[in-house]
Amino acid sequence: MLRQTMVITFIYLRSLPQRLGASLASAVGVAGVVAVMVAVLSIGVGFRETLKNTGSPDSVLVLRSGSDTELSSVLSLEATRIIANGPGLARTASGPVASAEVFAIVDLLKRSTGTKANVPLRGVQAAAFDVRRRVKITEGRMFEPGRNEIIAGSGARSQFSGVDLGNTLRLGEVQWTVVGIFAAEGSASESELWCDVKVLQPAYRRGGSFQSVYARLASPDQFDTFKNALMDDPRLGVKVLREQEFYAAQSQMLTGIVMGLGSLVTIIMGVGAIFGALNTMYSAVASRSREIATLRALGFGGVPVVISVLAESLVLSLAGGLIGGLGAYFAFNGYQAATLNWQSFSQVVFSFKVTPGLMLAGLAASLIMGLVGGLLPAVRAARLPIATALRQL
Repeated sequence: MLRQTMVITFIYLRSLPQRLGASLASAVGVAGVVAVMVAVLSIGVGFRETLKNTGSPDSVLVLRSGSDTELSSVLSLEATRIIANGPGLARTASGPVASAEVFAIVDLLKRSTGTKANVPLRGVQAAAFDVRRRVKITEGRMFEPGRNEIIAGSGARSQFSGVDLGNTLRLGEVQWTVVGIFAAEGSASESELWCDVKVLQPAYRRGGSFQSVYARLASPDQFDTFKNALMDDPRLGVKVLREQEFYAAQSQMLTGIVMGLGSLVTIIMGVGAIFGALNTMYSAVASRSREIATLRALGFGGVPVVISVLAESLVLSLAGGLIGGLGAYFAFNGYQAATLNWQSFSQVVFSFKVTPGLMLAGLAASLIMGLVGGLLPAVRAARLPIATALRQL
């Protein structure tokens, strides 16, 4: 049976160029499904990776107890001082590596559409750059304390109007000047605008309050020591999180929406591709009915015929899957976009990420479509009455 299967499959695959039009139509249909699937899912993967890569194992975030985002958190000046002096934090000659910060949302226009977008404006203390060691000034200079100056993340500069180096912006009741551009190795920080927290507080009428404290531990294993000390302090009502865990949790909602939408679109388009494969394979079986009947008359069994038809369908689908996956990779991998993070209600700039896992998932989907699309024609070929088919000779 194995020998018969190999012979028939080889004969059928060699005849593919004779049915080039129908074969290409089937492969292109599968390629379209896989390309859309991989492209859509790469949005969720890229967004999740951007937030997941924000922070480091030794960085922590402190919010008011019960707050899930910085927008809903409020910390007093006294509370931030107590937090900064918590046990287990790294220290430099300037003091504890902790930055009490204010998080505001400002309206800027998207370069691509001209529509308004919620962009994060973060007021930071000097220690913010010791906490987030990935942040590096790439153009211009650092903002000067006490002045209405902003540095913009490279992602924010590429996606939003008005944040080019040297531009002035009116945000809140203050005129700001963009004096620098910074990069942060593709993390969510690149979506933000940064300024001196002491300038941002009066500009947005925050008084002496803050919303969060970002800090760096002396070592990652000091987390429990730091957390327990703050949670047990009766003067504080706070929650302590690893920065990486906080941002990873923020990606869950949008990632879930994108993954669900991508799966739904794939299923709908996949049904169409399966019907295309069915049509192609039924036509192939009909055009080869005499060949199949002749082989059956010579003693070839029905199982080798079924396997050979399925093999042809799988080859066409796999070729379509490869074309679609590679097309999505070259067209979308690394493509930068901005979308709303529904948990912080602010824009996050991220890059589409076509991973090897997505490529394999696309190939798996193509093989499923080929298997389903070729199964019924394969069974029909195996059941083809020999006498009826031979009369066509």
